[in-house]
Amino acid sequence: MSDAAHTPDDGVSTDDEFEPIQVFPESTEMDLRPGADDCYKCSTCDTNCPVAEVDDDFPGPKFQGPEQWRLKRTEDHDIDDSILKCSNCMRCDNACPSAVPLSQMHNTARGAYVDEQMNKLSREYWRNRLLSNYRIMAHLGSKVPRLTNFVMGLSVTRVFNEKVLGITSEREFPDFATETFREWWHKRGGAAASRDRAQAARTSRGIDGDEPKRIAYFHGCYSNYNTPEVGKALVRVYEHFGYEVLVPKQRCSGTPMYANGMLQDAKRAADTNVPELAAAIDEGADIIASCTSCSMSLRQEYPELFDIEDVERVSNNTWEGLEFLRVHEDLESELEGTTADVPGLAYHAPCHARNQGLDGQAVEVLSVINGVEVEDVGDSCSGISGTYGWKEENYDTSMKIGEDMFHHMEGASGETGMTECPTCSMQMEHGTGYEIRHPLEILEVALLEGPEAA
Repeated sequence: MSDAAHTPDDGVSTDDEFEPIQVFPESTEMDLRPGADDCYKCSTCDTNCPVAEVDDDFPGPKFQGPEQWRLKRTEDHDIDDSILKCSNCMRCDNACPSAVPLSQMHNTARGAYVDEQMNKLSREYWRNRLLSNYRIMAHLGSKVPRLTNFVMGLSVTRVFNEKVLGITSEREFPDFATETFREWWHKRGGAAASRDRAQAARTSRGIDGDEPKRIAYFHGCYSNYNTPEVGKALVRVYEHFGYEVLVPKQRCSGTPMYANGMLQDAKRAADTNVPELAAAIDEGADIIASCTSCSMSLRQEYPELFDIEDVERVSNNTWEGLEFLRVHEDLESELEGTTADVPGLAYHAPCHARNQGLDGQAVEVLSVINGVEVEDVGDSCSGISGTYGWKEENYDTSMKIGEDMFHHMEGASGETGMTECPTCSMQMEHGTGYEIRHPLEILEVALLEGPEAA
């Protein structure tokens, strides 16, 4: 007999008489109390937090997540402003032995703090809003890339940004490409040209009769405006394996917006991205991202934060670029006998790659290529964490976090770094002066010898 059907000694059945007490009458669908209750205060998240390691004033993920969530539910506590010191590296998610949704708590707490407590006229708010919406600035700057690069490189511009906006003058703004990825894509012939190239590749492999293979490329902001060579490498590599590439309409993945508590901005971006990516899935495509923060956003943060039709389907069909090929193609056999003259690669696995279980794949895959020597420089955080390390008040902290990575990179045999994250690459270059490559660029050189690959 189950507990529900148990009859007490007085012989009166309690079936249908129990009415649960609504402990949190104000709770919504985003109530994270069950996750907070799963936390048993082991502090594993705190010991894995790179910010807490170097900043004694930061209370750590345990307070920012479960403890602050419990306090906030009582309605008589404001969210502590230290929530803005969280860098959104999400290492706490990966570390927690109880699967407490820490980053979801942090994201919702940041959003509530910005909406309810932050002064909308403050320099900090407008600085954060500006950094969060990098795509808007990049779209404008890429219209006149040479002029933009010149102006942004001036010392007076950097001093102005620091004094007026609170953006550190220690960093150099990344150059805008003279031709964006999407401009190159359309000039090249778009999806029709990709279909022809993929068909030719399938024919050469003797699989002409098979159903077409398709992927939809989510390039994100940085690969479009700053490093289109990464997007080009992805397109060429996938076409080499016979995949037709689609490039849907898209906005920012939302990653910098979560980190700054701009959840309404992130929701607007998701409202564009989810239907466009779902339509590509309807056409038989999987979603492929070349940035691990973008794939993390589509996979985890979208379904955690937004109630949008098809959001789970997009999440379940999103892959990182190298990850998809490892699962669906015989990469090891394909790379046997190939060559790429790039010895001494110092590889840094981004935090958002580690959170997806992808931290070892680049070293494993690329080490098969003749002439490629890859050394993993350890599991430390780079410290920049997207927009975090661009803020004047966080710059020193971000560099302290990155010291371990810098040290191991400088101890590696070569002077070329490698990572999948664009902002990690900024930090790696900033701290060492090394040239930084993306794993897909190395894969392109190995698989596609010739002038186009070069």
